[in-house]
Amino acid sequence: MCAAWQRIAFLAVYGKNLCFSVLPQVDSAGEKMEYDWKNLRKGECMPAATRVVGPESVRMVELGHPWIIADNYTKKWPRGVEGELVELVGPRGEFLATALLDPGERIVARILSRSRMRLAPPWLTERLQRAMALRRDHGELGETNAYRLVNGEGDGLPGVTVDVYAGYLMVQLYGSCWRPHLPLLTTALERLLSPAGIYEKTRPQKTRELEAAGDGARSTRLLRGKPAGARLEVKENGLNFLVNLEKGLDTGLFFDQRRNRRELMARAAGKRVLNLFAYTGAFSVAAAAAGASRVTSVDVSPAYTDWARANFGANRLNPARHDFIVGDCFPVLESLRREKRRFDIVIMDPPSFSTTAKSRFTTRGGTAELVAASLPLLEEGGVMLCSSNHQKVEIADYLKELRQGALQAGSGLQVISMAGQPEDFPYPVTFPEGRYLKFVTCVKNGG
Repeated sequence: MCAAWQRIAFLAVYGKNLCFSVLPQVDSAGEKMEYDWKNLRKGECMPAATRVVGPESVRMVELGHPWIIADNYTKKWPRGVEGELVELVGPRGEFLATALLDPGERIVARILSRSRMRLAPPWLTERLQRAMALRRDHGELGETNAYRLVNGEGDGLPGVTVDVYAGYLMVQLYGSCWRPHLPLLTTALERLLSPAGIYEKTRPQKTRELEAAGDGARSTRLLRGKPAGARLEVKENGLNFLVNLEKGLDTGLFFDQRRNRRELMARAAGKRVLNLFAYTGAFSVAAAAAGASRVTSVDVSPAYTDWARANFGANRLNPARHDFIVGDCFPVLESLRREKRRFDIVIMDPPSFSTTAKSRFTTRGGTAELVAASLPLLEEGGVMLCSSNHQKVEIADYLKELRQGALQAGSGLQVISMAGQPEDFPYPVTFPEGRYLKFVTCVKNGG
């Protein structure tokens, strides 16, 4: 059975004679489980059972959606085990797809193929090679060695992402269904890419507690290879950035804004730039490196602000020539207004949700307030770059937030371009959930 993968440790690279060390395994009822030795020795996982889905799920599968959402039909399924490969069939027994089981979760199964298949090294290798080819042919990764190699559903591997950091890989599993197959995945990645090391990042349930613990909280583990160290230097658009693969909730650089940072660089020469929710200063570095006259970076975290200064230093940019303000954005904006500070470009890329000692920000409602507070500081004809990664906020609703903020400020905003995530964050047209990033470029015009 596929559950055997929960206790398999690979001792040799596939493609040669595979050896396994198999520990005793019991099912949820405490019964000893039998292994399909023939398939295990081939490094394969075969469908062990079928699961009947209801009419609504049949329709979604036929439309190409990669998820089976728990409903009254799935509640009748045998419990199964995480990572079990199953065949999905309709009410009349017709074959629909092959999927990985994730019992007890809202997404109870993730579809790997609409054909019958085995989860085996050749199949997985082909999916990874396809992802690599997409980046090579369409990724626009010149002078960049930090990018997303596998974007889950967008690359036919639902529930898995793999990021590249200058020779290191970071794997993240968004479902327990991939946990038993992690050795298979890491072995395939090693064979194809020969990375210096492979990390796994775990996404804890209580992310706010981890954020409160600060940069010292550990949410990753080294799976293969050698450690990357406390700070690893990577390159994006020809600029250097310091990342941390070993500690913290995030690594310090969000790849999905790479193209938008490149667009900023084309606008920033000689401009006064205000970067709100600056995080580790990636947008700020891009603006300063492109010749901005002065960049003001605002973030509530002293640690991230120090990290931003370090990123300036990594690019031989003098932090003393720019401003770094630690504080909540809204009081800082009010202070800048009282000081009669003016800017040519304002960047706002807030998290979907954040809480400080004095305020709370959410994309819905908070965006309008942020726009209204920022517009008085923006010169007439100046550019406002507004971004949200909130997947559940559609672009039409986001534009309404911008409209409300402009009306509150008594100003006009003209949208001159809209963008999303770059080429290494693909999504199928059958999976609208994969389109999450909204990046709107606006010009202030009198109103």
